[in-house]
This record gives sequence, structure tokens and C-alpha cells, in this order.
Amino acid sequence: MTTRLPPLGYRMGGQGSRYELNTPALVLDLNALERNIHRMAEAMRGFGRRLRPHAKSHKCVRIARAQIEAGAVGICCATLDEAEVMAANGISGILVTSPVTTAMKVSRFIELVGGAPDTMIVVDNADNAGALAAAAERAGVTASVLVDVELGFGRTGVLSVDAAEALARAIAACPSLRFAGVQAYGGHLQHSADHGARLDLCRRAHGFIRDIVARLTSIGMPPEIITGGGTGTHAIDGIEGPFTEIQAGSYVFMDAEYQDITYEDGSDWPFENALFVQTAVTSINVAGTVTTDAGTKSFALNGPKPRIATPGLSGAAYEYSGDEHGRVRLGAGMVQPKLGDRLECVIPHCDPTVVLYDAFHCVRQDALAEIWPVDARGRR
Repeated sequence: MTTRLPPLGYRMGGQGSRYELNTPALVLDLNALERNIHRMAEAMRGFGRRLRPHAKSHKCVRIARAQIEAGAVGICCATLDEAEVMAANGISGILVTSPVTTAMKVSRFIELVGGAPDTMIVVDNADNAGALAAAAERAGVTASVLVDVELGFGRTGVLSVDAAEALARAIAACPSLRFAGVQAYGGHLQHSADHGARLDLCRRAHGFIRDIVARLTSIGMPPEIITGGGTGTHAIDGIEGPFTEIQAGSYVFMDAEYQDITYEDGSDWPFENALFVQTAVTSINVAGTVTTDAGTKSFALNGPKPRIATPGLSGAAYEYSGDEHGRVRLGAGMVQPKLGDRLECVIPHCDPTVVLYDAFHCVRQDALAEIWPVDARGRR
């Protein structure tokens, strides 16, 4: 049996310098995180919308709790694994945003509802609703279920107003289920780079959602919850969308992927980069470059390349040079870093980068303040 060592910060007692971490390390700027949480909470209050942020971005109980303390009504979880961890740590108001369809997962979800009755889930198929209903009846619980609506990404969700009505009726016909509303999330809308194009796409999606809501209302089933949206569309959805609540998640960290997107014409993003990967220089022999200890195992690969945030190197190009190695190509006039120097990179895509690490090394300016585990990392 192997023993898994805790992150270096734990062995340091959670104190010390920001630049004494065991690299590669996930570094979380607490001041920026707190500002991001506050700004989104204030924005939602201004829009008159509730916020149920997506925990898939951080998978961290401490961050989920901070979001709720700032006014969020609960959290979204992409997986049952995440939801179980959050519920076990006292987080309430959980919405599982993807259907669960295997007998094992259906049973686990109903068990979760037994301990956390306000937990909800989405379905896009009447057979799935029936399986949830049968399991809930056997367990003597009532499960809250939302109709999942497809907005053009082609992943999950009903495809038409008629299908939404039929599924809502099927849910309502099950005594052990409660029809709670509709989810309409368009992941492809979040990263439409041009603001004008993103606005047009959102308005088309809003029209479809409104048609579904109108139909359900006309048959006496007005949705209590209309949930969707994300960081990339939060302002559009907040100002003119049909949603009662917004599911934004990445705003807590921001990442290089969002840096490539125009927030609004002439306006900067209101959220800051708060999450970085710290890496150390391991070789300086090749002119114009240095090698680091953070390669393809240290960053999500489904986004842009990492962006170096270290002063004096922000224009340098970060490349992958293998599983365990990165390469920094220095620009003209840049001073070459020395062996052992620490560089910090804005992460490419926050969700799949976070899952590569056991912990957040939380810093305030140059000091290591705390270590927070990535609680919901991995599969159970």
C-alpha cells in the first residue's frame, strides 16, 4: 500500500512564502477570488436574478460556501460525485446539471435526496424520469426534477416545445417526483468571442426558452425555476434573459480562454485572473528559452496555451515540451530567468486544470495563507 503525501503547504503548516511551493502548484489569489465572488453576487442582485454558481469550476467546499455566504441560493454540480461531496460537507441547494441514467447512479441520487431533500436533477427523457420515480418511491422520498432543454450544442436536452411539455407532464404524473422547472444551458454560447455575435445567439436561445415557458404556463405548469447561462453570457442573460437564476462558474477564477472573449464592446471583464499554475525553471542552456517543470500533465489541453503572468515575462510564449516539461520562448530584451526561478501562468481552462491538482495553495500577495483541498476531485 502506498502512502499519499499531502501537498507541501500542509507540511509547512499552511504558512510561508508564495515562492516556496512544490512545483507545479495551483496558486489561488484569495484577494482576487473574493473580489470576483463579490462582483458576481452584486451583478446578480442588480439584475434581479438568483445565482446558483457551477461548482464544476472549483470542486471546493470552501469556495462553494463563500459563494453561498455572498448570496448564492445553492450550487450546480456537473456530476453526482461532486454533488455527494458537497452535500456531505453541508452545502445545500444542489442542482445536478446532467442526467444520471445507470441503475447505480439513480440509486445514489435518490440516496442523496434522502439526506439532502432540496437536491435537484435534470432529465431529458421520460424513461429516465420513470426510473428516478420508481427509485424514489421505493425509498419513500420525493425528488425534484427539471426538464433539460437543448440550445444547439447537441449534448443533452429536449429539442422542441412539444417535447418539453410531454416530459414535464410525465414528471408531474409521478407521485414521487416534483416538477421543479427547466434548465437551458448553452455551453457553446459562453465562448462566442465577438460580443455582438454572442448577443444574437443568446437572443435566439432566449426566444426558444420563452416559448417553452409560455407553453408550460398555458397548461398550468409554470416553471418555478428557469436556470441556465454562464460566465460568458451572464450579463446578457441577466439583463434580458428569461432566467430566474444564472449558473455562472468560471468567474471565480477566469482563465486564458475567457481572455480571448470580448466582454462588451469597449468594456473590460469585471472579473480578475485569480488562479495560476506556478512552475520552476529547470534548464537554461538553450539560448532564448528556458525549460520549466510544468508540461502537458499540469494544464488543461482543451484551451489556449498558458499565459505567463510573471512581471517582465508577460510577453513570453509558453509551450509544452513533454509530459513534465514546459518551454518558455523569451521575447527580445527579456532577462533570462535563473535556475529555480518561479514563473506563474494564467491557466488555459479552469475546470479541467483544477482537476489535475489535489489542492489550492491560497496566497495573499507574496505570502502563502492557507491550503484548500480540491474536495470533489476524482471519481468515487
